[in-house]
Amino acid sequence: MKWNEVQSIYPDQFVKFEILHSYEQDNNEIIDEIALIGPVKDDDATKELLNSKNRTLVYHTSKDQIIVKIRKNIGLRKYL
Repeated sequence: MKWNEVQSIYPDQFVKFEILHSYEQDNNEIIDEIALIGPVKDDDATKELLNSKNRTLVYHTSKDQIIVKIRKNIGLRKYL
């Protein structure tokens, strides 16, 4: 399912979904294909996001695109 379809079904609310297809661009992951799980109440959105695993996310439909920043592990382990 495309993001604009989800936005038309669930306008201005949080939704939970699984990532089916994405690509990297400038240290960002751009998600363009998802499998919708369902809407999430505003009060439960943070808890649902923190409990999400693997390729599952919670995102607000007011956003034009689903963009996730990619963080590289920068640590001191290699120097120890």
